Amino acid sequence: MSYPVPAELSRAEIEIKKSRFIAYAKGIRDRAEGMAWLDELKVQYPDARHHCWAYLLGNPQCASNAGMGDDGEPSGTAGKPILNVLQHKGVGDIMIVVVRYFGGIKLGAGGLTRAYGQAAQAVMETLSVVEQVDLAECRVSCDFAQEQPVRHQLGLVDGEVVSVDYHSQVMMQVQLPEQALPDFQAAMDALGCALECENDGR
Repeated sequence: MSYPVPAELSRAEIEIKKSRFIAYAKGIRDRAEGMAWLDELKVQYPDARHHCWAYLLGNPQCASNAGMGDDGEPSGTAGKPILNVLQHKGVGDIMIVVVRYFGGIKLGAGGLTRAYGQAAQAVMETLSVVEQVDLAECRVSCDFAQEQPVRHQLGLVDGEVVSVDYHSQVMMQVQLPEQALPDFQAAMDALGCALECENDGR
């Protein structure tokens, strides 16, 4: 099943009672990538008081993993409202970091929760998305004469050849969208080629 993921890094900024909230959103593949990006933003904004964050991994309808952090703000006033925005936007494999510069006026727990939620909402409104397509990894075994027809059929379903080994037969490692598998299987049967597939585990 495909789902939207961030196409590129997005940024938005809001100001509430002299506090600046600079929100970033980008696509991540796993928690480690997200934490590395968080560290980069801490280096980029070393004088900011807080770097609060949340992420959602996998299909947003049934996310495989989620996380959040308040970075010194009162518990539940930063990471939770950011994650709450993510859970209602239907975008997967995404992380939002909100950098806060304190303006001297305390916002209170309710004010903070609203501010972080608004910052996350603002950056999501600027975010462009692309469709994440679940891919199947397959092995094709065919005669040498069938290699070009196989490549042609693969191109018709937006697939690609990952690697090729030439032995007594041509052994091709290929990737293609899962939803195109039935059509590709039918084409391989017609060509007399063997096809073995596994999905990418998303």
